Amino acid sequence: MTAMVTTASSPATLPLSGVRVIDLSRVLAGPWCTQTLADLGADVIKVERPSKDGGAGGDDTRGWGPPFLKDRDGADTGEAAYYLGTNRNKRSITVDIAHAEGQSLIRRLALQGDVFVENYKVGDMARYGLDFASLQAINPRLVYCSITGFGQTGPYRDRAGYDYAIQGMGGLMSVTGPARAEIADDASGGGPQKVGVAVADLFTGMYAATAILAALRHRDLTGQGQAIDMALLDTQVAMLANLGANYLVSGAVPQRMGNAHQNIVPYQVFEVADGHLIVAVGNDSQFAKFCDVAGRADIAQDPRFIRNADRVRHRSTLVPMLAALMKQRSRGDWLVSLEAAKVPCGPINDLAEVFADPQVLERAMTVQMPHPLAGSVRLVASPMKFSATPVQYQRPPPLLGEHTDEVLLELGLTDAEITALRGARAI
Repeated sequence: MTAMVTTASSPATLPLSGVRVIDLSRVLAGPWCTQTLADLGADVIKVERPSKDGGAGGDDTRGWGPPFLKDRDGADTGEAAYYLGTNRNKRSITVDIAHAEGQSLIRRLALQGDVFVENYKVGDMARYGLDFASLQAINPRLVYCSITGFGQTGPYRDRAGYDYAIQGMGGLMSVTGPARAEIADDASGGGPQKVGVAVADLFTGMYAATAILAALRHRDLTGQGQAIDMALLDTQVAMLANLGANYLVSGAVPQRMGNAHQNIVPYQVFEVADGHLIVAVGNDSQFAKFCDVAGRADIAQDPRFIRNADRVRHRSTLVPMLAALMKQRSRGDWLVSLEAAKVPCGPINDLAEVFADPQVLERAMTVQMPHPLAGSVRLVASPMKFSATPVQYQRPPPLLGEHTDEVLLELGLTDAEITALRGARAI
């Protein structure tokens, strides 16, 4: 099932209706944050750099392809799937913030805005007169969120931060990839691995959205905005969750475990007769049920394996026993039997299988939106499900500068003033 653009409730009923977000962010962390706010009803104005002298303008991810969206004739539109996946429900304007008149336009927008999001290098916004202090002086209610690799303070504050490097620096890659016992040497490509998507960026975007919502709540109670300092490295350290706690409590550095779990056994991928299967036993009762299904109830009664803590201590003995059992039956057989016994398990799907999965279809996790160049575009839907204020898909990811005139007219500029700004190359 694909969700269609919904008009079930008017924009005024959405949770963030009436909230205006001025979005000077690019690539992933910032746009992921602002797309979340836009899905909740905020009016997100995406400020992008104009094209100059025939060069590409706008968010860098517009050109991060292939794949590119095809037009009605099957030709590339130049709109990369990467960009399309993070920018729906926004309006795009082009403004050169290095131009004095461009800076003036951003200040006028900020004067009418509720939230300002930027992911420029530390100090860049101050050079343009668009930093928190400058904008708070004209709009004390403004919530100002800065997203950088390392934050506004500290010895790394001036460094550029990229998700890949942050996954390494923040410890995630040290616990991701095959266990050392599974590989001949790290130079073979079997050593530390990054996660398949840019999770430091994505988590930072989600944390930023949460922080913005909290700051808006504070603003509504006190009348005062505030600055939010979000850093990819901070987020990466925080999202280590139980592994970070494991180290702080024990002092032992967690190691790569491959597809196994640091604290739970069995909780990993097993090879079966015709492929692979995930078994995710979360408690002792589930382990007993798993052993029953496997025809080896005696294993669950072995003193070495009764409790999870015991199974973790005796992992090297238990896992080979279970691995031998798993290879005796097919994936389908195991799935049916384990699901019937309510033992958590699952297949390893590729994305074609994901989007064909009956549960994903029932939950309407894709949305079909109209698009001015392609006729329509299919996107991953929001996972947020509301009983009274469902997410609405009002606007497809905008073309570069598609709404420049519309937004500037709303600011009170005349057609002649907009033409003059365009002539001066400020927009």
